Amino acid sequence: MEEFRRTYLRLCKEGGVAPQESVVAQLQENRAAHSSRLDLSGKSLSVDTCSVLARSFQTDTIFTEVWLSDCMLSEEGAKVLLTGLFGNTTVKILDLKGNNLRSGGAEVLGKLLARNQSLRRLVLEWNALGVWDEAFSLFCEGLASNSMLTQLDLSNNQINQHGASELALALKHNTTLEVLDLRWNNIGLLGGRTLLEAFQKSKCVVQLKLAGNNIPSDTLKALEQTAGHNSDRQHTLRESHRKTQVLCKEIQTLKDKKSNQYLSLMETIDRQQGEIGRSNRSTSIQIGQLQEALNERKSAVNSLTAKLQMTEAALALSEQKNHNMKELLTRVKAEKEEQREQQSKERKKEQEDCVQRESKLLREIQNLSETNMQLRNKVEEMERRSKSQQNQIFELKQELTNSTAELKLRLSQTEDRLETEKRRSKQALEDMDSLRQKEVEHVNRNLEVSERALQERIFKLEGQRIQLEEELSKAKAVCVTERAQAEEELGRVRAQVRLEEQERVSALEEKLRSVRSSLQEVQLHCSQQKQTISELQAKTSQQSIEMDGLRRRIEELQQELSGKDQEKVAEVSRVRVELQEQIGHLQAERTAQGGLKEKICALEREIKVLSSNHREALLDKESEMSSMLEKLRLKEAEIQRMRADEANRASYLQNAILTYVQGSPLGHYSSPKK
Repeated sequence: MEEFRRTYLRLCKEGGVAPQESVVAQLQENRAAHSSRLDLSGKSLSVDTCSVLARSFQTDTIFTEVWLSDCMLSEEGAKVLLTGLFGNTTVKILDLKGNNLRSGGAEVLGKLLARNQSLRRLVLEWNALGVWDEAFSLFCEGLASNSMLTQLDLSNNQINQHGASELALALKHNTTLEVLDLRWNNIGLLGGRTLLEAFQKSKCVVQLKLAGNNIPSDTLKALEQTAGHNSDRQHTLRESHRKTQVLCKEIQTLKDKKSNQYLSLMETIDRQQGEIGRSNRSTSIQIGQLQEALNERKSAVNSLTAKLQMTEAALALSEQKNHNMKELLTRVKAEKEEQREQQSKERKKEQEDCVQRESKLLREIQNLSETNMQLRNKVEEMERRSKSQQNQIFELKQELTNSTAELKLRLSQTEDRLETEKRRSKQALEDMDSLRQKEVEHVNRNLEVSERALQERIFKLEGQRIQLEEELSKAKAVCVTERAQAEEELGRVRAQVRLEEQERVSALEEKLRSVRSSLQEVQLHCSQQKQTISELQAKTSQQSIEMDGLRRRIEELQQELSGKDQEKVAEVSRVRVELQEQIGHLQAERTAQGGLKEKICALEREIKVLSSNHREALLDKESEMSSMLEKLRLKEAEIQRMRADEANRASYLQNAILTYVQGSPLGHYSSPKK
C-alpha cells in the first residue's frame, strides 16, 4: 500500500500534477486497513489524476480490486486510466459503474479485454456503451478474444438489437464467461433470438439476467432454460470430477499402503543383504589385507628379480663391453699392424719415391751434365771453328801475301816485259801502260773488297763466340741452382716423413694406454656385478622361503573362506524361504487389490450409466427445445400482431419504472441514463 502511495506521489511530482486529496486519503485508509481493494467510488477524478493512476497501475502488484463507480470520468480520462490497466496482472475485479462511458470508453474496454489476462469480473452498469454500434462491436471483439473473464455486468447500457447480435457473436467465441447481466437495456425480440441462438451453441454461461429488455416471455423462458441446462451440465461435470477425484484419492491411498508394505519388505531384504554385505566386506578386507601383503611380497620379489635382471643385464652389458673391448683391442692391434704395414709400405714407397726422385735428380743432373758436355763440345766445336776460321784467315792472309808476291812478281815480269816491249814500240807501251794501270786499279779494288769481307766475317765469328760463352755461363748457373733446390726438397721430405712417423707412433701408444685402462675398469665392474649377483641370489632364496609361508597362509584363508561361503549359502537359502513367504502374502494382497480394481470398474460403469442417462436427459430436453422452437415458429405470426401491443406495454412499463426510480432513493442514477 505504502509503495503504491509513494509511486503515486512521485509520479505526480514528476508530472507536475498536484496530488488529489481524496485519492491520497483513500490510499492512507487502505494502508491502515491493509486491504487489497482500492475504492475510489464517488470521487471525481481529473484527467491528470487518471494519467498518474494509469502509470501507477502499470507496475502495481498489490490491489486485486479497483472500484471506480460514479467517478465522473471524462472520455479522455477513461481512455488513459484503462490503457494503464493493459499490462496489469493483479487486478481481478474492476467496477466502472455510472461513469457514462461512450464510444471511446467502449473501444478502450475492448482493447483492455483483449490484452489483459487477469480480470475475472467487470462491472459496467449505468453507462452508455450500446449507443454507438461500431464502438460496441469493438468491445464485443475484445470480449470474444478474452479467456479469463467470468462475470460481466452490462445492465442499463442502452444496448439495442445490433449490440445484442454483436454480443451473441462474441459469446459464441468466448469460453469462460459464466455470469452475464443485461438488465434494463433495449435488446428487443430479435436481439433475444440472437442471444438464444448464441446460448444454444455456447455452453459456458450459467447465469443470465435479461429483465427489462422488451423480450417476450417465451424467449426469456427459453433463455432461462438454456442457462439452466448449462448450469445442470456444469453441476454434473463438477460432480463427476469430484467423484473421480475421490476414487483417485482412494486408489492413491491403496497404492501408498501397498508401496509402504513393499518398502518395508524391501527394507528387511536390504538389511539382510547389508549384513551379508558386511560379512562379505570383512572377509574381503581380510583377503585384501592378505592379498596386499602377498602383493607387497610379490612386489619385493619382483623388484629383486628386476634388480637381478638389471644386474644380469648390466653384467651381460659389461661382458658385452668386455667382449667389445677385446674386439676393439684386436681391431686396434690389427689396425696397428696394418698401420705398421702401411707405414712400412709407405716408407718403402717413400724410399722408392726418394730413390726415384734421386734417380730423377741424378738423371736430370746427368742430363744437365750431358747438356753441359754438349755445350762444352759445342764450345769446343765453336773454338775449333774459330780456330779453323782463324786458320782460314791466316791462310787467306798468306794467300794475300802470296797473291801480292805473285802480283809483285807479275809486276816485275810485266815491267820486264814492258821494258822489253818498250823497246819494241813506244806506242804499244803507252797502250800497255794504260791497260796495266787499269788492271792494277781493278786488282786493288778487288783486294780492298776481299779484305773488307774477311774483316766482317771475323767480327761475326767473334760475336758468336761471345754469345756461346754467355750461354755456357748461364747453363752452369742453372745447373747449380737446380741441384741446390733438389737437395733442399730431399731434406724437407725426409723431415716431414720423420715427423709423421713420430706422431702416428705417439697416437697409437695413447690408444693402447686408454684401452688398457678401460679393460681394467671393466674387469673391476664385472667383479662387483658378480658380488651383487651372489647377494641377490641369497636374497631370492630367503624370499622364496617367505613366499612358501605366505602360500600356506593363503591356503588356510581360502579354507576359512570356503567355510564362510557355506554359511553364507545357508543364510541365503533361509532368506529365500522368508522371501517366498512374503511373496505369498504379497500375492494375497494382490488378489485383494484385484477385488478393489473390480469395485473401481463397477463404479466406473455406474458413472458411465449415469453419464448415459444424463445424455438421454439432455437429448430429451433438446427434443423439447426443438418442439418449443417449432411452437415459437408457429406463434411468430401472432407475435408480430402483438408487437404494437407489446411496444405500448413496454413504454408503459418503462414510464412506470422511471417514476418508481425517481421516487426511490436511487434517483441520482437517472441522470447518467438520461
